[in-house]
This record gives sequence, C-alpha cells and structure tokens, in this order.
Amino acid sequence: MKSIRPLRVAVCLLLASAVTAAAQAPSGKPAPPTLDPQSLGAFLTSEVANRHLVGLSLAVMQDGKLIYAGGAGRSAIDPDAPVGPEVRFAIGSITKQFTSACILLLAEEGKLSTSDKIAKWFPELTKADDITVLDLMNHVSGYPDYYPLDFVDRPMQKPIAVDDLIDRFGTRKLDFEPGTRYSYSNTGYVILGRIVSKVSGEPFSSFLQRRILKPLGLVHTVFQPPATAPGLAQGYVTFALGPPEPATPEGFGWVDAAGALYSTPTDLAAWDLALMDGKLLKPESYALMATPRTLANGSTANYGCGLAIGRLNGQPVLGHNGAVAGFYARNTMIPSSRSSVVLLSNLDSYDAVDAVYTQVLNAVVPPPSQAGGVPSIAGPSAPAAARLLFLALQNGHVDRALLGEEYSHFLTDEKIAAASARLKPWGEPTRVEVESVSERGGMEVARTRLVFANGVLKGLMYRTPDGKVQEFFVERG
Repeated sequence: MKSIRPLRVAVCLLLASAVTAAAQAPSGKPAPPTLDPQSLGAFLTSEVANRHLVGLSLAVMQDGKLIYAGGAGRSAIDPDAPVGPEVRFAIGSITKQFTSACILLLAEEGKLSTSDKIAKWFPELTKADDITVLDLMNHVSGYPDYYPLDFVDRPMQKPIAVDDLIDRFGTRKLDFEPGTRYSYSNTGYVILGRIVSKVSGEPFSSFLQRRILKPLGLVHTVFQPPATAPGLAQGYVTFALGPPEPATPEGFGWVDAAGALYSTPTDLAAWDLALMDGKLLKPESYALMATPRTLANGSTANYGCGLAIGRLNGQPVLGHNGAVAGFYARNTMIPSSRSSVVLLSNLDSYDAVDAVYTQVLNAVVPPPSQAGGVPSIAGPSAPAAARLLFLALQNGHVDRALLGEEYSHFLTDEKIAAASARLKPWGEPTRVEVESVSERGGMEVARTRLVFANGVLKGLMYRTPDGKVQEFFVERG
C-alpha cells in the first residue's frame, strides 16, 4: 500500500544481483538456504528468531511446481498461534496486480478500453479528460497519493466511503502533468476499483471473486475481510527496537482495490503461475501488464500494471511488494523458468523481511557468476573456502590434502612460513565477499574480498570440481 515500499520493489530486485546471498552472510551466521524443504524450513525458523520477527510464511515455486510451502513463528502473539499453511496475511499493494487484471478482463470483453479517459465515469475529478485508465494503472496520472506515510495517521483510522476518498484526493491539484512522471499513487487504484464496479454493475469484491479468485481456485484469498474473520494473522508494528505491538489498522474503505486483499503464499504462487501460463489473461493483456511505461520525455518508469519490472541476477523478473498496517509482503515472478517466491510477514520490519527474501531469491535465481558453464564444486562455498585457505596460510599450517598437486608443489614450506609472517598482523577477516565467479579450464575461478578491521585484501582462487584448490593468491585490495 504505502508508496515508499512499493517504489522500492524494482530497486530491491536490481540490487539483489550485486552479491550472492552467501557473500552477504557474515562469518558465524546461518548459511543461506538451499532449495530443499528441510533447508528452507530451517532457514525460515532461524531468520524469524535472529531478526526478531513475529511470523513468516513462504512459498517457492520452480518450473511451475511448488517445492516449498511453510511458515515459522507466530500468526498471533496473544493468544499464541503458529503460522499454519492456511493462515491469511494482508498482502497490501500486491492487490494491485489483481485490480489491474480485473480492468484487463473488462477490456478483453470490449466493455472498456485502457485508453478511455476517466471522465467517462468521474467527470468531476481533476483533469479527468486528460487521464486514461492506463495512466492510473501505470502510476503516471499525477493524482496525489492518500497513503504516502508508513504509519496509519488519525484520519485514516476512521472509516471512509470509497467515493468520498476519491472525491477528497481526486479533485486536488495534480502533482504533475499526466504522463510526465512516475509517482506511486494508491489513489489511482481506488479509482480503478470503482471503475470495475461501475462497468461490471457489481461490487468490485464480487467481480474479483467471480472472475479471478473462484476460477483460479484461490480459496484462501479474500478481499477486505472483517477483523473477526477466522484464519487471519494479526499484524504487528515495532518502533525504535521496541517489542511487537498490535497494529492500528486502517479504517474500512481506505485501502480497498489498492491493497485490501488477504492471502496465503500458496494462493499467490498459483496466481503467479496463472499469469505466466496465460490461464487468466490473453497474451496481449499480460504483455501490457508486464510492459514498463514510457514517459513523455522518453524515459522508462520500470512499472507496468500492478507489476514492477526489473532484472534479478541477469534474469527478467516481475514483482511487487505491499505494506498495510502490521504486514509486509513480497512476490516475485521469474517468467523464464516459471518460478516465483512469495514471502508474507505480520511485522512491519521491512528491511529484515527484505534480507530474508533476498537470500531465498538468490537461491532460486543464482547470480550469473554461478551460471554460464561454471562447474559445480564439491565442498564449501567460495567465500568459505577462501576464508579457510587464508586462515591456514596465516597460521602457517596448510592441509595439503585440500590442494591440487601442482599448487601443493608450488606452495613450499618456506612460502607458507613467509606468508604467515606477513598475514598475521591483519588478524581474522570480519567477512569474505565474492566479487565474481567464472570458469576457466574447467575450473571455478572465484575473486573475493577479505574484509578486515583495518583494510581489505583480494583473493584469487581456482578450484576443480573435486574441490581441490589449484591456486590461491592474496594481494592488497
């Protein structure tokens, strides 16, 4: 929901490719997950505890098959309740994908066009003759966002009629001329929800249920449920390292078609697959959803219709995040492999949840340095092996069983003793980061940064598939 968080989606996806999850994990921390249920479950449990989260629910899909669905922590603190597979979490702005799909279904039926001006339904709104339905879906309308902050302010704690919300924010001065800028606006998506209702002749929730949720079998996805509905997680907030406290929710009507869905990771994974496989929308409609908007000056906004568009470790990805009071959600699709990762949290600790999510994403879509012909290597990861070799040289005791024959011959006892004297003053590295991994001569070539309290050294390591180190050199960074 909140603009600052969905704006970060594409940024997070692009930055995730900068380093591997293994490189992000400091020494002594739990290893990043591998793609087996036991590893993912253990990882999720440890991350909930280590990052002081309340509950997490995760689904991982590869090649159209769900390979993991599970949760860790609590869906509620008092009374205590676990995160079960059918517990519904608020998904915030991920709702916008569903709202966009509703509009596109109506467009496929010829009942509206994405090029229609919104004056057709809301002539009283500011510059309604200049703003199209597509402008609203792309966040380029200029309508001020009614929810720009990361907390529920006093006016939003009171219920509001959706038409009153639209009138209050849709008749103000625009933030910019339509089509000239991208600026995330929940206001536009509330208007879109009302357009769905006006065109279809039924409430938005009914159209959504009839045309999307029921046909796709998304039985655990509900729109704007009452707080007393069974099976809902409790949302929590924290402030300045304080303990989790029950969130003050937005008043009824405030989030609506911009972010009022509750769902489960398995339902969202099924939704992702339905989009990627063309089970819901025609190819041209899906293409419009996944096409970044070109602005008036020729630049690209990297946002389509309810989908942020980016690249993750060299792969095109589509995704979104969402935040409403006490909840934070992430959903990313990798169309090339029919894969997706969905993570839902009932604590608004955004950076902590993003850190967990990035590690799972990097397991699903390895950085390009781990692809492109680089062989699989037996034994520890590249940063772990580089750390082990460095400490061995530093201490003057190298296990030659770890070395290839020629490197063992090259690494004489005299070389080891001299290296030990030079490396000991550096102390133990605080972390080891992978700069790149490539292939040469059938070997893995790993370039690493060894970070110390007083500086940085660079490591260059060659390993054959049997795990033997054929070369390890250290130089100043």
